[in-house]
Amino acid sequence: MRITGISVWQVPLTSVDTYYMADGKTCDTVDSIIVRLDTDSGSSGWGEVCPIPGYLPAYACGVVPAVRELLPALIGADPVGPEAVMQGLESRLPGHGYVKSALDTALWDLTGKAARLPLYRLIGGRCSRSLPLYHSITCIEPDEMARIAKHAFQSGIRQFQAKLGSDDDWQMDVERLIKVREAVGEGPLVYGDWNCGASRLDAIRVGRAVSARDIMLEQPCKNIESCAAVKTATGLPMKLDESVRNTESLLKAASLGCLDAVAIKLSKFGGLSAARRARDICLHLGVKMCIEDTWGSDIATVAALHLGAATPPSGLLNVCDLSGYVTPRTASDAPSRRNGRIAVPTGPGLGIQPDEGILGHPVARFVQ
Repeated sequence: MRITGISVWQVPLTSVDTYYMADGKTCDTVDSIIVRLDTDSGSSGWGEVCPIPGYLPAYACGVVPAVRELLPALIGADPVGPEAVMQGLESRLPGHGYVKSALDTALWDLTGKAARLPLYRLIGGRCSRSLPLYHSITCIEPDEMARIAKHAFQSGIRQFQAKLGSDDDWQMDVERLIKVREAVGEGPLVYGDWNCGASRLDAIRVGRAVSARDIMLEQPCKNIESCAAVKTATGLPMKLDESVRNTESLLKAASLGCLDAVAIKLSKFGGLSAARRARDICLHLGVKMCIEDTWGSDIATVAALHLGAATPPSGLLNVCDLSGYVTPRTASDAPSRRNGRIAVPTGPGLGIQPDEGILGHPVARFVQ
């Protein structure tokens, strides 16, 4: 099997509810980049990357030029065994992991189809038939956030991420966390996420104000050292996201004692291959993982679900149905949440078939 062509689509994804985050970040309509690798066998593999502007060093409009640069290492390559191809891509264009993430997913999709096996069978085997979801709550008025949390709880969700810091008012963030906690009662997991947008002082003040309650904090500050200081000052567990993108940062956070949980996002680490290695390190360290991606539709969602399904439940905090937060859905056969959980597809490769009628016309096409 050899790669003979690459098609790229740019698809606007609109959030069902606008997401307001700290430091002026919002997530409303975001361009997702979807790629398809075609082969001389007639089989195709799909991948997706959806960078949120201002969130991480990633740029949706940078994907096509990077793919063009990578063509000599892609066209004619055997896609079976993605990690060998990914090494060639790194030699051709160091860095740009977000671009390679979409390509890596497509390579794994092709590998699974060639083996006639679902991806989870190739990356560890299925450890769970369904996976626990969290529900992310936009940073708005505390009472409305509590209402959203209560509604999600009634649908079966038991893990809640409350966005914080959109109005730069630490006391309002305290109210947000308390009201969400009260709305879902004792037991469910509640954590407040600043997306790097808090000062160390404000995060400590919030954490101390809610320290008597069962609450976890997520990525209050931009660097690992400041997040570690917040954990030490508040005594609350800490989940890291933006500041942990590779093996070096994982080990650094663990050494500083602030890696109680971590977001393993495919495009942040540079693809499913790299995320799988990060998964194994976290299992060794005993760190709970949220396995997902930055944003996206059904393709990115399902790719992360396969890694989640191949992760022992003892190491899995939760996954995310990203496609459930946006429109349009890009694959009608993709799974949806049910009773607070989601199942991974069982067909070969990703196990879904994206709808080209929804994707529209490609913005770029490269052939042998």
